[in-house]
Amino acid sequence: MRIRLEPRPEPSRLAGWLSPLIAAAATLVVGFVLFSALGKDPWQAFHVFFIKPVSTLYGVGELLLKAGPLMLCAVGLSVGYRANVWNIGAEGQLTMGAIFAGGIALAFHESTSALVLPLMIVAGAAGGMAWAAIPALLRTRFNANEILVSLMLVYVATYTLSFLVHGPWRDPEGFNFPQSTMFGDAALLPNLLPETRLNAGILLPLAAVAVGWVFVSRSLAGYQMRVAGLAPAAANYVGISAPRTVWIGMLAGGACAGIAGVNEIAGPLGQLQPTASPGYGFAAIIVAFVGRLHPVGILFASLLMSLLYLGGESAQMGLALPSAVTGLFQGALLFFLLASDVFIDYRPRFGGRRRAARR
Repeated sequence: MRIRLEPRPEPSRLAGWLSPLIAAAATLVVGFVLFSALGKDPWQAFHVFFIKPVSTLYGVGELLLKAGPLMLCAVGLSVGYRANVWNIGAEGQLTMGAIFAGGIALAFHESTSALVLPLMIVAGAAGGMAWAAIPALLRTRFNANEILVSLMLVYVATYTLSFLVHGPWRDPEGFNFPQSTMFGDAALLPNLLPETRLNAGILLPLAAVAVGWVFVSRSLAGYQMRVAGLAPAAANYVGISAPRTVWIGMLAGGACAGIAGVNEIAGPLGQLQPTASPGYGFAAIIVAFVGRLHPVGILFASLLMSLLYLGGESAQMGLALPSAVTGLFQGALLFFLLASDVFIDYRPRFGGRRRAARR
């Protein structure tokens, strides 16, 4: 029996929303096979990976703490992705946001002013936007590929941060470790949940989801971004500026990623270190697509991705598995999501067996 894919008259909305669920289920099947191949009891492994990390109040706090930067970055990236503006450098923009905000925190280390933290947030957003403006300028002025430029800038940002904490910003009393001095209390986000590390930074991603929903669903600019992504020729015909959509998409992603960097250094880290995140900027790309580029979907997708991070850490301690298991689950989720998305525009058709060729 032959199976062929037939183009749909129009994209299937049902397939679009079922695709993330199918991808998540297929990822669980891969996990079942993987744990069995490694000689682990799959049911015990699933409990350690998906249930145990959130079985306590501290675990729930960690889930929300890790979901915050993923949510912020993914909401910002989704603005550009809707218009086919492919910002792949959120990790670098997050790092530059951390550098800009960290510079403010170190400059006002002795200050007790309540303005230090808001100033750090503004500086972080400015740092992320400045880093995102580079590929935006090169795309609109010289038609450079923003995928390659934004990705390569990740390494420049990472090495810039490494240079600073190994050199001019290194803590002189830090026993030669590559890190800055600990930030003052005025530069730290207040704790929200006692006996956990969850801080007020979670309010910023939730605000970004609300603003993103208004932008996507209720604003003229959001409508123009959707048109530019779905029908570039029509957008050009009605006068929607292509350079403007590039700038909006890149700067929105940069601002959100920069603020995510502030959340990291003013929250769980409390200082500048050689790396500002464990790869949130890259994982946010998966979050954005699992959430169907919609702010509400991204909220739930970020919780799922956060659980994968926590599950990977739990599997390292409880099952003696390598840290790469987290990346494996993330990669499998993206792979199956892309595979499932095929059925949004195509539907399977089952035909009979081919007749034997006549002699």
